[in-house]
Amino acid sequence: MAPFFSSNRRAGLYWRFGHILPQTHPPSSFSGLDVLKLTFLGGAGTVTGSKYLLEKDSHRILIDCGLFQGYKALRLRNWAGLPISPASISAVVLTHAHLDHSGYLPLLVRKGFSGPIFCTKATAALCGILLPDSGHLQEQDADFANRHRFSKHHPALPLYTEKDARQALKYLRPHRFDQVDRLPGGAHLTFLRAGHILGAATVIIEWDGCRIAFSGDLGRYDDPLMLDPVAPDKVDYLLMESTYGDRQHDRTDPQGALADIIAKTVHRGGTVIIPAFAVGRAQSLLYHISQLKQSGRLPKLVPVFLDSPMAIDATDIFLRHRSDHRLDPAQLELLDGDVQYVHTGQESKALTANQMPKVIISASGMATGGRVLHHLEHYAPDPRNSIVFAGFQAGGTRGAALVAGATSIKMHGRYIPVRAAIHNLSMLSAHADQNELLRWAGMLQSAPKQTFIIHGEPAAADMVRHALEERLNWTCQVPDHLQQIILS
Repeated sequence: MAPFFSSNRRAGLYWRFGHILPQTHPPSSFSGLDVLKLTFLGGAGTVTGSKYLLEKDSHRILIDCGLFQGYKALRLRNWAGLPISPASISAVVLTHAHLDHSGYLPLLVRKGFSGPIFCTKATAALCGILLPDSGHLQEQDADFANRHRFSKHHPALPLYTEKDARQALKYLRPHRFDQVDRLPGGAHLTFLRAGHILGAATVIIEWDGCRIAFSGDLGRYDDPLMLDPVAPDKVDYLLMESTYGDRQHDRTDPQGALADIIAKTVHRGGTVIIPAFAVGRAQSLLYHISQLKQSGRLPKLVPVFLDSPMAIDATDIFLRHRSDHRLDPAQLELLDGDVQYVHTGQESKALTANQMPKVIISASGMATGGRVLHHLEHYAPDPRNSIVFAGFQAGGTRGAALVAGATSIKMHGRYIPVRAAIHNLSMLSAHADQNELLRWAGMLQSAPKQTFIIHGEPAAADMVRHALEERLNWTCQVPDHLQQIILS
């Protein structure tokens, strides 16, 4: 992806509240000044790698600690390391458990971070499965590449290991929503519900009289599973996501669309493969499929398999955290009862080899790794089958390529022809669209002094900026990677 530069960056200057600041330097450039500083270490100009650094005096608080995903140029940032020492960070605060917000934690700890990691209780539970699984998959991928000798690196190495991930989990400090907690350096933290996935939060940090909100990933209003996102009353500064800021979600009934795709695929003797995010999307799909079977719109004889140990564990966490979602006990029982769990690798291979028509839900949601790759390798060349995407596909991922019409995709060192039908059910997304983002922003009692549009591809981020400026008369900017701002 080509880097995005705002017009003020091209001029070599940054604009701040009507004043010109010199072009920013590395995050240490304002060290020693008694000011509150914000640095964008990720999630700026892109939808991945969320990391936002707040600093005052000798204290540093990192909000989110995500992996870069998608284009190779972005993924290489994971290996390049941070422009500051991890050991110098006082604390980390997580908005939610998805890897583009939490997946860099094992590396941060391995490189010297030893402070607390604040998050909600459900986020802590989900990180307990997501992070070790991420390390395990990276070890598996490196081992596979070495055995089959298709990597350019000799030997191929994982970014971090499962052991690294389990070490990072020791630093998690779970907290409740709406509870005010003290952070290092005298800052205070509050979590508000963001509605995106289980445990997802908007983070409010009050520090030295300054109130800063980090939206995290905002969910949908009136979602059948998740509670509505909650906006803060008023803040001085806002960092607001823009993942779907350039579009509106399709309002087609998702259950009807799923039923139609599954029925047509099964009728022609094919299998439906659904690459799904193990946390959030998998549970949403199980809910919709269970409702279809209960209503008779989908025959109960059509077998549905959840082939992701992580998604199975995440579903169990979903069942336990009943106050964090809308489902009642009867709906939860249905969610868990209309699916067959696939636990082992051998069971997964047997499922791939089985020619009966079926539905397979498997991670990962953007087809970047995991068991779904083996299913795609087997089923993508056959026109009887269908591949259904149910969430955002970051640029540079296999999912984005397939949705864009790719006729072949590279997996395990070779290109696989794609003849299966490809579907993208964007209405199943757990991200707010442009109207929902503006609805959330409009609930603030007054305009922030400055709003920074983050976590979006350049076009999406700029459309949110424009909409907020035009409709709400807010002052906004789309920050650059590594840009630093003085907040007070």
